[in-house]
Order: sequence, then C-alpha cells, then structure tokens
Amino acid sequence: MTVHFIGAGPGAPDLITIRGRDIISKCQVCLYAGSLVPEEVVAFAPKGAIVKDTASMNLIEIIDEIKDANAQGKDVARVHSGDPSIYGAIAEQMRMLDKHGISYNVTPGVPSYVAAAAELKQELTLPEVSQTIIATRTAMHASAMPEGEELAKLGVSRATLAIHLSIRNLKHVQDKLIRHYGTDCPVVVAYRVTWPDQKFILGTLADIHQKVRDAKISRTALILVGWVFDNCDFRDSYLYDPEHVHVLRPKKK
Repeated sequence: MTVHFIGAGPGAPDLITIRGRDIISKCQVCLYAGSLVPEEVVAFAPKGAIVKDTASMNLIEIIDEIKDANAQGKDVARVHSGDPSIYGAIAEQMRMLDKHGISYNVTPGVPSYVAAAAELKQELTLPEVSQTIIATRTAMHASAMPEGEELAKLGVSRATLAIHLSIRNLKHVQDKLIRHYGTDCPVVVAYRVTWPDQKFILGTLADIHQKVRDAKISRTALILVGWVFDNCDFRDSYLYDPEHVHVLRPKKK
C-alpha cells in the first residue's frame, strides 16, 4: 500500500499532470482538499473508490483514514492544490506516515503563481529587471515567519514576489513594500486562477488595497508584486542573441 501525495495544480482539471491523473485513476481511496481542489479532479478516481473531502478534517482524522486504508491494503491518492511542496502542509503528514511505517511518494503540480503568469501572458524573470522570484507569505493566524523572512527584509531585494495566504493582510503588504518598491510598483492580485470565476485585479502598491476591497475579495487570492508586470522596455535575453555562441550553437565560420 502506498500514499500518493499529488499536486492537482491551480484549479483547472486539465492542468493536473498526466502522472497525477493516472495515479488517481488507480487508487481505491482518494482524500482531497475540497476547498481548493475541484471535484472534477477527483472524478478521475475509479468506480467504487472511497472519495472524501478533508477540508473539515484535522491531521489526526486524515491519518486515521490513511491507516484504515493501509489496513485494507488500499492505495491512497492524497490530493492537494497547486504543488504540494509549497504551503501544502504535507511535511507533518509524511512525518506521521514515517512513524506508522506507511510508504508514500510525491507527484508535483503546477504552482498557482506559475499558472497566474501563464494566464497573464507574463514572464516573471526579465533581463535587467528581475532575475529572482520569492514565494512567501505573511504572518496572520498561521505560524509566525522565521526570523529574517519578514516581508520588510525580503523587499530589500526588489525581486518579483509571489505572496501567498495574505490577501486579508494586503494593507500590511502595501505598507512594508512601498519603502522598497515605491508607490507606483505594479501589483496583480490573482483570484482563483484557472477556475471558471478567476479574476485579476491590476494596480500599484498605492491603490491595490482599495481595489481589492472594492472587489470584495478576501480569500483564495495570490498577490504578485514586481516591476516585471509593467515593463516592456527590457533588453532581449542573450539566450537567442545571434552573437551569443555556446556548445549547441557554435560560431559560424
């Protein structure tokens, strides 16, 4: 018996990986985070499979479901949104499975910030604008941020930021980043990316808080900050420059 942690992607059922879809289709038990994973994804489960939404369950209850499946020799698809390695809360589940001697593996998924960039037709790394992407969050009701990872310190880098789980803390985000990025720095709030009701709110650090309040968005949204979101005046990459030679594209004689 094996527990398969699977990244379902940002929402659209066809953005799950082929591997993830195929694993779900073979598992007799499917446990999924229903608040963020659409039912269309777990519809790949085989006929007769036990399919349970874990949104209302705590860690002990989830592990008990897995232990029951283990006792019956049934494989489990444990389906998380996005990519499970980013704010997926899988580490504590894997630690408990290690304690009980239950085997598991992980199948990656499409992270929400990557899906948002695709929907926006946006590259997140532009030459001489930003070559660094920081995925982070702010401290709210969850665990505190480790020392040195506060938004005010990360903002010194002026890198492209993908701020998760913080839409209700947007005023804090605004206040901490303006000093480093400026009031006119572009911000995109991406709501339920790739779901049928997805929405993008474009603004700046000066006005994004009010725009989001007006739109009445208070959950399931990602905050993207950086100069890449309003920059057409960047130089071309050296990658395809005719004068740039490398082992696969040697200098023409």
